[in-house]
Amino acid sequence: MSKQNEALAFDAEKQRLIREGELYRIKVVHSKALVAHALHPDALFHGAVDHAVGMARARIGGLVQPGALGSALSGFNVKSLLPYAMTVGSFIVRRRLIKPVIGIALVAGIGVAWLMRRKPSSEPDDTP
Repeated sequence: MSKQNEALAFDAEKQRLIREGELYRIKVVHSKALVAHALHPDALFHGAVDHAVGMARARIGGLVQPGALGSALSGFNVKSLLPYAMTVGSFIVRRRLIKPVIGIALVAGIGVAWLMRRKPSSEPDDTP
């Protein structure tokens, strides 16, 4: 009986190893397919765009966090503002107002930079 039990255990172990080998081969084929798909230009572009959008969201999210720019932008959620920004952006593109908006944004940026550089004097001017 001992030989029969050993033969059954050996067969069971052999079947287990065969199943593990099949699973390993399936995983290798699946991995090769994933790599081949990831190297297609559209998948590469999609990944790059996702990465750029994630970085932009992190930057914008850092700007609108409480305390980043004072109390002017605190309390806003980027995810809730994004639909409004998309609506305004599509309106600007449809009306072909890109250059005027860029000009207004440039002037506003220069104005904000000028206001931030101009510091109020902390000591009173006592000259008569």
